[in-house]
Amino acid sequence: MNSNANNAAWNDFNDAEDQRDFGLIPPKTLAKVVMTIRPGGYDDPSQGWTGGYATRSDKTDAVYLNGKFTILEGPFAKRVVFGLIGLYSPKGPDWTNMGRSFLRAILNSARGIQPGDQSPQAQTARRIRGFNDLDGIEFVARIDVEKDQNGEEKNVVKSAIQPDKKNYLALMGAAPRAATAPSGFSGAAPAEPAAPVAQPAAPGVPTRPAWAQ
Repeated sequence: MNSNANNAAWNDFNDAEDQRDFGLIPPKTLAKVVMTIRPGGYDDPSQGWTGGYATRSDKTDAVYLNGKFTILEGPFAKRVVFGLIGLYSPKGPDWTNMGRSFLRAILNSARGIQPGDQSPQAQTARRIRGFNDLDGIEFVARIDVEKDQNGEEKNVVKSAIQPDKKNYLALMGAAPRAATAPSGFSGAAPAEPAAPVAQPAAPGVPTRPAWAQ
């Protein structure tokens, strides 16, 4: 490494490029994404929340998954969008139900399951062993715009596009391997949360997992 050149570069920024302005991604944009969960360190084994994936709000006591969605392809490739997936709210069941619906739709999208498919194979594919099965999952998302707590607009992901939508295959690429659950997973285990959809794709009706009973 040329230490002189390195020192000059980090002490004189006149020749640095102007910073790029990453404007908002237009609302209702559809894109294939990979979701990672930013760990919040909150566990409640009685609910099936283990591995430190869940986050608990100190202000509201709400519990959620803090999702990071990285766009894999298209004009917005490598852009990152965030979104919360509700697990529990002291205000009532709506937060939980929306989160479960979102996760159901994510699993349908990722595993190529039709929303109305209630076959044993499809039901097994909508089950997860734990939140670690969702960390790194790829699916088709709808990117929207909402205002943050300061009134400024930001992109969010709250919906997943399922196989019953006409744009699904084009965005997902090849059809996912049939409705299959993770290797070594028993169909007898409980299911998880799920959610909204895009363009406009509505989530299916989730089944109630052990942690939500």
